[in-house]
Amino acid sequence: MNIHEDDKKALKKRILHSVGRYKRRQRIKQGTVILGCMLLAMSAGFYYYGGEQTSAIYKYAKTGTEDPDKNNSDVELIFSDGQGVVVSESDSAITYSKTGKEVRIGASRTITQDKEQQGVAYNTLIVPYGRRSRVALSDGTVVWLNSGSKLVYPVAFTQKNREVYLEGEGIFDVAHNKDQPFLVLADDHKIKVLGTVFNVSNYPEDSSVSTVLKSGSVEIAYKGDGLLKKEKTIRISPGTMTVYDKGSQQMASREVDVENYFSWKEGIFIFEGDRLDDIVKKLSRYYNVDIRIKNKTLAGQTFSGYLDLKNSVEQVISTIGKTTDFEYSRGGENQWIINQKN
Repeated sequence: MNIHEDDKKALKKRILHSVGRYKRRQRIKQGTVILGCMLLAMSAGFYYYGGEQTSAIYKYAKTGTEDPDKNNSDVELIFSDGQGVVVSESDSAITYSKTGKEVRIGASRTITQDKEQQGVAYNTLIVPYGRRSRVALSDGTVVWLNSGSKLVYPVAFTQKNREVYLEGEGIFDVAHNKDQPFLVLADDHKIKVLGTVFNVSNYPEDSSVSTVLKSGSVEIAYKGDGLLKKEKTIRISPGTMTVYDKGSQQMASREVDVENYFSWKEGIFIFEGDRLDDIVKKLSRYYNVDIRIKNKTLAGQTFSGYLDLKNSVEQVISTIGKTTDFEYSRGGENQWIINQKN
């Protein structure tokens, strides 16, 4: 279907208006919850360290667990004895008891796991491409995991610190406990928090690790890029995003609209001036498809809008295409090709 330039401008205006309406609804809907998190976080320090990881959970995550598989469509919960269960799409919410022994999957299934072993017992939640999941840990912390993610965590938090390991992307709503700090371990990063809400994106194939802070305060320590690799620190406030470049070991920060980085757990993607190739990468993960852009100029074009991910991948690609000058076609069963219009 051909769309005139005036129609494209009108469509873009309607999309941006929809983004504004969504954000206003979210602020009203989440106002009470966010206020509570902010009150908890006012006295909480948030420390972010970039250095060599030596903890037991990091070593276990790197050597004793599998990574998300693009060819697998099932969310898997792996217990400490190596046994696992498949978590269906309708039962994607997982809740642990305070002891960690009882695990409720969805509304109807409860599993009792044996914790009578020496040392700390770890569970692993693997979320494949095309799926999402939510887990409430034994301390009350809630984590929303995006597509292609892995979370490793203790069955019960019995150590000095509450440590978890993240690969992929997760939103953390951390239960407050000033006597037992919560640490998220990612490659070259250690994020320490007592109680707040934040997003971490740590995909192995990405060239950077990013963190978006919704409430609280953050101090980030990381290796510098000089000859001596001296440690550097920066402090950021709510509404700030940090991006750590894995190659250059440089850190950058900027103010952002945090809702853009939290809306995916509601089935919404919000983009404001994002490159098309970055959008396509996120959509490929979310739907577990292969979307390719054949034109470099097109890949660098920016897009602002609101995408309803409850729609099919073709509907979402079509929505973007109506506001830009590209055409798309099927390249195979799970592949989509985007190219410049002739």
